Amino acid sequence: MAEVITMPRLSDTMTDGKVAKWHKKVGDAVKEGDILAEIETDKAVQDFEAEVNGTLLFIGTEEGSSAPVDSVLAIIGQQGEDISSLKGGASADTSPAEAAGIPEENKTEDNVTDVETTKPVEKESESAPAEIPAGTEVINMPRLSDTMSEGKVAKWHKNVGDQVKEGDILAEIETDKAVQDFESEFNGTLLYQGVQEGGATPVDMILAIIGPAGTDVSGITSGGAPKAKATESKTAANTETKPAETATEQPKADSPSGDRLAVSPLAKKMAEDKGIDLNALHGSGENGRIVKRDIENYSPSQSQTQSKPQAQNQPIPQPVFYGETTETQNSQMRNIIAKRLAESKFTAPHYYLMVEVMMDKAVQARTEINAIPDTKISFNDMVIKAVAMALRKHPQVNSSWAGDKIIHHGNINVGVAVAVPDGLVVPVLKNTDQMNYNQISAAVKDMASRAKNKGLKANEMEGSTFSVSNLGMFGIETFTSIINQPNSAILSVGAIVEKPVVKDGQIVVGNTMMLSLACDHRVIDGATGAQFLQTLKMYLEQPLTLLL
Repeated sequence: MAEVITMPRLSDTMTDGKVAKWHKKVGDAVKEGDILAEIETDKAVQDFEAEVNGTLLFIGTEEGSSAPVDSVLAIIGQQGEDISSLKGGASADTSPAEAAGIPEENKTEDNVTDVETTKPVEKESESAPAEIPAGTEVINMPRLSDTMSEGKVAKWHKNVGDQVKEGDILAEIETDKAVQDFESEFNGTLLYQGVQEGGATPVDMILAIIGPAGTDVSGITSGGAPKAKATESKTAANTETKPAETATEQPKADSPSGDRLAVSPLAKKMAEDKGIDLNALHGSGENGRIVKRDIENYSPSQSQTQSKPQAQNQPIPQPVFYGETTETQNSQMRNIIAKRLAESKFTAPHYYLMVEVMMDKAVQARTEINAIPDTKISFNDMVIKAVAMALRKHPQVNSSWAGDKIIHHGNINVGVAVAVPDGLVVPVLKNTDQMNYNQISAAVKDMASRAKNKGLKANEMEGSTFSVSNLGMFGIETFTSIINQPNSAILSVGAIVEKPVVKDGQIVVGNTMMLSLACDHRVIDGATGAQFLQTLKMYLEQPLTLLL
């Protein structure tokens, strides 16, 4: 009989999983222990093994796609076995009617649904879209900033019936950041205003229509969508908006010879942003007016062939190079990190305690320990050991908030934050207080190495009761961290810094390190957190006390 394999819960915080890679395809023979697929969770990528023998009959989640925990991942059974009742949803060989639960014999044109959207297929609209009359241009509300969703017309500079020339200011548009002059890119008559002065409309809705005088545009303005694609208004090359000039007269720039250059306000601002000398341009607008198009099409080589003679010793504009803006799809790990950290920051009331630790004796102790053959420990290993011992003396810090109760953990399991290419993972040292320096050092090195190669198992990143984050190796002297829930505290460890300190009334050179403890105030009171730090400071400043 066929077996349904569901998306496994590979970590305690996992809600869905992504199939990074399938190792078997439909029709392949599968044996118990074979790797079916690689599943990417919120913490790592893990191999998922088959627990039954048979043939892979169905794949419920395609490679690169995600599915919730307990949803159908695959079906394994005997070759040719009927599994239609086990799929639990549409598959590659499931008809749209079957996916909607409609018997094959009852299928009609009206009840066929779209499999991808699970919504009824809409019939083609009976009303034909409006035609745009020849020579007429539809101008939409432009997107003048990267966060703009709608624009408000602060002022119209042209009224219906007015003649409009390319480069004329049509209106002043108020965005979420500033007020900007909006120029026409066409010649003609203003036939229609889609927004009244003081009114607002969403981006890409009709702002105005320009065309030959007397043109009937009622078919466009009555709500019908234009048949031809409406001309989209282009935005300034620099998306960071600046306060607009509101003067209605066309601003002009001085040339070296004392002449006045005709230039539109937007073109002038774009030239300033790009560092372009307006004297190096010949305007393509009416009467040689410099407009936005001239700035967009400008290249530094033009200054040699098109520019007017420049005054002696005038700086030559240098080319401006812009980097390419790209997008990267979030990995499953990155999405979960964002979700968990946001939940922690906004649900747990964080407060922070900081203390400076004298590390002179710790430096000496580490040097002596590392002189022992086959021994190599780091300061981070010493901090982890001291943390574990301090937690034993302050069990309240080794606790978790659970709504109507506080869980006091019997074991001390320290999570160690490790940076990986996709984000951050926290492998856990179980029963850390019972480990010696060599064991801690070996475990941290092993887990950190496997974390960067996505070789950690889910159970190696679960069950932490306290976390440590160390950025000292990057030269960071002090910082604060977000609590790794369900922990109630996290320790941030800075770099060891050599600096002047006062000892016995004398200024001497000493080694100091800053520690920052982030606490969940629901579980750890300020005095409790301070006492924990006090004990930790004693262990690090007097390493021999760890033996007591």
